[in-house]
Amino acid sequence: MRPFGPAAALLGALVATLIAARAVKRKSLTTAGAAAAWIVGFLSICTGLRGFVLLMFYQLGTIATKYRKEVKESRDASAAKGAVRGPGQVFACSAIAVACSVVHALLYGEEKSIDFVENQGASSLACAVIAHHATCLADTLASELGILARQEPVLITQPWRRVPPGTNGGVTWWGTLWSGIGGILMGLGTALMDAASGIEIRPAAVLCYGLACGLVGSFIDSVLGATVQVSYYDNDKKLAYCGEDTMLPPSALRICGANVLSNAQVNLVSVLVTSVLGGLVMGPIFFGM
Repeated sequence: MRPFGPAAALLGALVATLIAARAVKRKSLTTAGAAAAWIVGFLSICTGLRGFVLLMFYQLGTIATKYRKEVKESRDASAAKGAVRGPGQVFACSAIAVACSVVHALLYGEEKSIDFVENQGASSLACAVIAHHATCLADTLASELGILARQEPVLITQPWRRVPPGTNGGVTWWGTLWSGIGGILMGLGTALMDAASGIEIRPAAVLCYGLACGLVGSFIDSVLGATVQVSYYDNDKKLAYCGEDTMLPPSALRICGANVLSNAQVNLVSVLVTSVLGGLVMGPIFFGM
């Protein structure tokens, strides 16, 4: 499928419209958020079938968010709020991947097999996109499913210290497991889309690469969450709060972190760092120079 050709544009517009309309109907996105999702969906699909991997992330993330929501609401105030996502949150988990995909389409044309000998530039961009998706899904699954772990989390920067569920930077083996699964799923999605496009794939390499990116990205996100994103806990309500919460109870005590970055900003920084590492360092290691 030729990037930004008639077929790609038609498919992109159709898929993007369906996604945006569904999000508005289910009240998971604001009107502005749905418009942002339309732009992201359109550009992603227009660059090639790998664009569907980003949509796969959104769908899996939505399922994970809704799973056992009542339990999460009893532990994390942000889950209890049920906030509708806006354009900032949409772009934080998509802008870098979309930018890399568009640059790939403009400079190198159709999607190519990941080969750092024959297609170094194209391969770096493709690996950056996979790293982006792996980080986003790994972090989402770790947050949404890790909070359901039976054991109390430990703070990633102070592993000897137990913290309440929902604390930014709090990790469990259960959440870490889901981080790895998220990375593998994004690698699998890429392999399936490449197979559908007739692109030569190396299944073991792309799955292991996705796993590594998911774990690295989730680690970076957790470290940022523990240091530059403030967390509070109210012993009376048994709820965790972040610095963005406008209804922070007076009885809430700071657990860790400084109020420097919002959750969306932490996500953006973590995916940026992992995308750069993936495209320039990890990609050549896993796929060979």
